[in-house]
Amino acid sequence: MNFDLFIGIDYSGAETATSRLKSLQVYCARPGELPQKERSRAASNNGQPCNWSRKEVAAWLIELASEGVRYIAGIDHGFSFPQSYFDRHELTNWPQFLDDFVRHWPSDRDHTYVDFIRDGDSDAWPDWPGPGLRTGDVREFRLCERWTSSAKSVFQFDVQGSVAKSTHAGIPWLKRIRDAPGARTHIWPFDGWQIPHDKAVLAEVYPSIFRNRYPRENRTTDEQDAYAVARWLGECAARGILSGYFDPSLILPERQMASREGWILGIA
Repeated sequence: MNFDLFIGIDYSGAETATSRLKSLQVYCARPGELPQKERSRAASNNGQPCNWSRKEVAAWLIELASEGVRYIAGIDHGFSFPQSYFDRHELTNWPQFLDDFVRHWPSDRDHTYVDFIRDGDSDAWPDWPGPGLRTGDVREFRLCERWTSSAKSVFQFDVQGSVAKSTHAGIPWLKRIRDAPGARTHIWPFDGWQIPHDKAVLAEVYPSIFRNRYPRENRTTDEQDAYAVARWLGECAARGILSGYFDPSLILPERQMASREGWILGIA
């Protein structure tokens, strides 16, 4: 399984889609090399690199794929919701979930906080139905979360280690990446468990699984998570074991559920 680039993205749901966030970190590694911090293409007033925004990260991933760069990007937010959510809203597949979700949670709009949507602040969007019932209970878990010892529900906001805000901020960007004209991206496992040889790949990761395998050195916690993801992906590819993680040991009903709920790469 050959990739040109291994990307680790420590995501953030803070502020707006265009806000430059210190907590949003990106590291990249080429085959056989250690990951390096990837800087935003924008420059501040003094000519120094800026922090990334969610909007810019998505545009960068689309651009890389359109240029034919075959990368694998591990992103640490939930890519979907539990089966119970699908059942409540009579959703049968992930593309249908995406369309429904972005209608109620337009967190990819400029100047929009996830908390604005949570609070039902719809003054700027007369046609917006609000989040409505598109929420869940903190006791609802996806199968892949139940297979870990510490993963939190995608509905659990406002606690340390929560991924709810980054999940609600990030899912609309997955749809944008997937729907980009001439998209050459494969969002695993929703677009198929088998990885095509001619597309870039996006996968959900949980950095806590392998964060402590690598010395932290002078990196912040967010930098370390992005670094660890990129390094783990590169090392697994070099050892010839990465393909095994794309084929977790699931029986057919579990695999069908995970095709809607998603799966965390690294949990086998």
